Amino acid sequence: MWHVRRHDNLAAAIHMLVEGLFWFHPLIWWLGARLVEERERACDEAVLAMGNERQVYAESILKTCEFCLESPLACVAGITGADLKNRIVRIMTRRGADKVGFAKKLALVSAGAIAVAGPMVFGLLNAPQGIAQLTQASAGPLPSFEVASIKPNRSSDNHVWIWSEHGRFRATGAKIKFLIEQAYDLKEYQVSGGPSWINSERFDIEAKAEDVQTEEEEKLPPERRGEQTRLRIQRLLADRFKLRLGQTTKEMPVYALVVAKNGPKFHEAKPGDTYPNGMKGFDGIAHPDVLYIGPDELRGQGVAIARLVNMLSEAMGRTVLDRTGLRGAYDFTARWALDQSPTATALGPEAGNPEAHASPPAEIFGSSFFTAIQEQLGLKLVSQKGPVDVLVIDHVERPTEN
Repeated sequence: MWHVRRHDNLAAAIHMLVEGLFWFHPLIWWLGARLVEERERACDEAVLAMGNERQVYAESILKTCEFCLESPLACVAGITGADLKNRIVRIMTRRGADKVGFAKKLALVSAGAIAVAGPMVFGLLNAPQGIAQLTQASAGPLPSFEVASIKPNRSSDNHVWIWSEHGRFRATGAKIKFLIEQAYDLKEYQVSGGPSWINSERFDIEAKAEDVQTEEEEKLPPERRGEQTRLRIQRLLADRFKLRLGQTTKEMPVYALVVAKNGPKFHEAKPGDTYPNGMKGFDGIAHPDVLYIGPDELRGQGVAIARLVNMLSEAMGRTVLDRTGLRGAYDFTARWALDQSPTATALGPEAGNPEAHASPPAEIFGSSFFTAIQEQLGLKLVSQKGPVDVLVIDHVERPTEN
């Protein structure tokens, strides 16, 4: 009768609905177990508060267990939902619970609000940047290069070089599809459509921004300077290649990078570390923010997880989502069994040094790679499906040479 008076069955049914909607939230499942325990505790206290004998009540519960342990309906109170032994001990030994005053109620409401809102706020602040955000500046005039030279590259050298610094941009042997990926900060699988020549014909580009704009941008942090360069490349593609793009979202296989069971096995980078014995960038200097992947090795010095995720997405040909919650810069090394002999990739800092963009083919990332990531770094790549933003090429033309 006390379960009915307290509307416990209704509360249990509502919680089942919440579990269905927020199945991914671990707190929801913890609350489910707590609700079962607390509703039995509350009823026991109410029965005893009416003056019933503790021993008689405890024996009646045990007697009931001889006939029926649980209800056929998941949302209806039964006997096995709580720890029966602890329940009997509590009935026989404990007094009734303290009354919950206004201060305690306020604290409970506040804790509940934080528990529910916290993950949502975290998700909003750390949501992956979509194409709409990358192109939002296109609603107004995009920044442009003051002068730009574009020429076909007919050499037999298949190397691709990209360089950007102090308002200057240079690309050697770059394909248009590759430039679109760079301009919109996307991976190869996020650009579709267009004629076949965008992925076969190569171009050399040299461009320079106005000195006044360059001086102003030098005061900005590196990531903001990189954003301005990407916007200028977008403008260059639109003006000289007559590029027009559409946008869609596709359900694709993705990886979620999470912390493994025993936690990360690498350490946070030391502030001011110059890495005297570390990897050197293309400028010949060892410094933080250098990331390297070879046929059987992954190394990083002073690297943020966001950069690691970005590199893995590019190398593996599949979007990798950062679900680690790690926000520092880290030093790490992982090695795995050699499957093939792909071209190694070294990704230097975003200050503008030339970068080689050859990547290991996705086939090398077999079980040995996944095992190395988990056992040596304490991270885990979990395969799942999710929405991926994709740009669709509606129109593009070969540029006039100058």
